[in-house]
Amino acid sequence: MPSDLFKRKLNEIVRTNSRFTNLDEKNKKTILDLLAKHKDKIKSGFGIPADILQRESYNLYQNRIKMELSDEDLKDVKEVLGMFKK
Repeated sequence: MPSDLFKRKLNEIVRTNSRFTNLDEKNKKTILDLLAKHKDKIKSGFGIPADILQRESYNLYQNRIKMELSDEDLKDVKEVLGMFKK
C-alpha cells in the first residue's frame, strides 16, 4: 500500500470514527503523528508492540498538561492506539 494511501486511511479512521468525535483537531493530529511513527509496523501487519504502546501512553501522560489533554482525551488516544496493538 502506498504511503499516501496508508496515511489517508489512518486519517479517515481517526477523523470519521464516531467514538472519537469528542477529540479536537490537535488531539487527532497527535494520534496521527504517533501512528505515523509506527507505520512500518502497522503496514506490515505486525501491529505496535504492547511495550511501545505503554511507553507512548506514558509519554502522553507526562506531557498531558503541555499538550492540553484531558483525562477523557488520554483515554480516547489510548483506545485508538490500542486498535493497532500487536
